[in-house]
Amino acid sequence: MNAENLTLKELLTISPTDASIRFMQERVLIFDNLVLGLLRRELIETLGVDGARRVLTRFGYAHGWRTAKMLRSAFPDWVSEGHGVEHLHRLFGFTNAVEVKLGRGVEGEPLMEGTMLHSYEAEQHLSLLGPSDESVCWTLVGFASGYESYCHGREVYFVEDCCCGSGASACHIVGRFREEWGETLDPHLPYFDLSGRNLQLEMMEQCQALQSRVESKESELALAEVGGYFSPGFVVRSPKMLRLMALARRVAQVDSSILVTGASGVGKEHISRFVHRCSPRRDQPFVTVNCGALSETLLESELFGHARGAFTGADSARAGLFEEANGGTLFLDEIGETSPAMQVKLLRALQEKEVKRVGENRVRRFDVRIIAATNRDLEAEVEAGSFRLDLLYRLKVIELDVPPLAQRGEDILPMANQFLEKFSRQMGRTLTGLSKGAINQLLGYHWPGNVRELHNAMERAVALSQSEWIEAEDLPKEVAKAEQPPATSDDMRPMKEVEREHILAVVEACDSKKQAADALQLGVATLYRKLKEYGVA
Repeated sequence: MNAENLTLKELLTISPTDASIRFMQERVLIFDNLVLGLLRRELIETLGVDGARRVLTRFGYAHGWRTAKMLRSAFPDWVSEGHGVEHLHRLFGFTNAVEVKLGRGVEGEPLMEGTMLHSYEAEQHLSLLGPSDESVCWTLVGFASGYESYCHGREVYFVEDCCCGSGASACHIVGRFREEWGETLDPHLPYFDLSGRNLQLEMMEQCQALQSRVESKESELALAEVGGYFSPGFVVRSPKMLRLMALARRVAQVDSSILVTGASGVGKEHISRFVHRCSPRRDQPFVTVNCGALSETLLESELFGHARGAFTGADSARAGLFEEANGGTLFLDEIGETSPAMQVKLLRALQEKEVKRVGENRVRRFDVRIIAATNRDLEAEVEAGSFRLDLLYRLKVIELDVPPLAQRGEDILPMANQFLEKFSRQMGRTLTGLSKGAINQLLGYHWPGNVRELHNAMERAVALSQSEWIEAEDLPKEVAKAEQPPATSDDMRPMKEVEREHILAVVEACDSKKQAADALQLGVATLYRKLKEYGVA
């Protein structure tokens, strides 16, 4: 990924529990521009201009150094080459625009030089202290120096040679390796005074590592709730599932029969319950029956009910599930397992909206929404003569085809984190989160058992974990030993294409643009601008 493609959405997460903000898993704070200006004035009045410049330059240097270090794990290529400092200046709100000229690798030219427009430091200095006799963007100069020094593994210093705070039309900075500055750098070095400071930063980061591991559980859980669409029982971020959820919400408003298809373990019953919760029947019963788990005789009695004495053991009359679900939804799981004779009886009940209990002639009317589910190809079953075509038409007024987990890679980690929290709570375990090794294995495995297999894998991992982190070896053998597939050309899609697909899927899944903007963590105006770019009204 290029630095220019980064947005705050990729870099920041907000904890769902305590609202703390994380930058690459590290807690960060938001300060008002004016407050920083007041701090600058207080430092100058207390320490003098030179003292304040020393503090703010070193503060910026530490910030830049830490930022590069945190970004390295996620974006090693462009951090190692020192890319991105100009984009981070804009992204963090330090400046509104930076025009950059790079001279990387060209002897005699600066490593980088750039024109900064609307520097927050220059604006606040002018507003609170008036014009200065010298450049005042001390924090920005320190940030660029610390960032580039970490990236290159050698000392890099930036100097501001003209500044709006001292009357220039724009702020301009120049960065070079220390040895290339010569004596020109000498007047600026005291403000950095970095003797041993990089080592101190490293030692502080090691000390903070334990604290960050303790605090990272909230951040890991927050990953399950960023940029997706949510409903009880669902964590959805993948475009395919977002589109499916949008369709499910629409069909929930009508009473048409639904056939939910998909491989075993993909969550067909969860989708069916979601439809029921979104429907006008939400306050009425949701009744389920596994058609494949009962014999034909038992299934008939279960669905239609029976009269007293209808068969051996029928000591009392009993209402069937069609009657129990009256006003609500009846979920027929594994509908493809029913016998031909049972299919005939089901078809008549669905057509006439009435049933007769076994051993009884009385007709009983019902008002039920039918949702059936199967992992079989019912059209192939029809061709083979094992499933009735007219029953298929009756059930498949609307089809919801749930994709396998292997096609929903964006959903794997959010669901894994959700299961981790669930089982940690149930088992009384205190776990921080998933290690990088465990994350890699979860994302690289093909999940033939789908969501059910992921659920079981996380339950096992929580039960067997011997540390505060879920490690790869805590996962089932087939997951822990799975080989990571190499990236293919299909995986290498432009960021703008991925962003467009995701935004449109979220908009389709939500009831309003405001809800979609909140889910995407975008401003409503920004969302409308992007939709206009995509040609969507």
